[in-house]
Amino acid sequence: MSKITTEEYNEYVKQISPKSQLIPNMLKAFLGGGVICTVGQAVLEFWSARIPETEAAAAATSVSMILLGVLLTAFGLYDEMARFGKAGTLVPITGFANSIASPALEFKSEGFTAGTAAKMFVVGGPVIVFGLTASVVYGIIYVLLL
Repeated sequence: MSKITTEEYNEYVKQISPKSQLIPNMLKAFLGGGVICTVGQAVLEFWSARIPETEAAAAATSVSMILLGVLLTAFGLYDEMARFGKAGTLVPITGFANSIASPALEFKSEGFTAGTAAKMFVVGGPVIVFGLTASVVYGIIYVLLL
């Protein structure tokens, strides 16, 4: 059995790896994220017409978009959107809702506690931890610089 060099292995990997379609993928991500953000803007306009306080309308919009993301995930539609919209579906708040709802649905057969509740934050948990940690670090830096 002969050993191959690192260069030979890298060349082999390069040959068998699928070629990235960078421009079409970026366009799809832009369109996918843009559609979600456009829907979000429409929801904000809806709530702004009914709730005069800006912060309350924004909160209602966030809750509505999270609910929409969870419902689309539950009916299997968010995965279809993600197949087209690629990374564009990950950025908005609906992507976070999807990252929480997907594992919860996937592991529901293991029961409420051991399945749904325990697995719900498998994907979203690190995002929450990083977000909290980053906000504390940025807050400390902000306080020290002022």
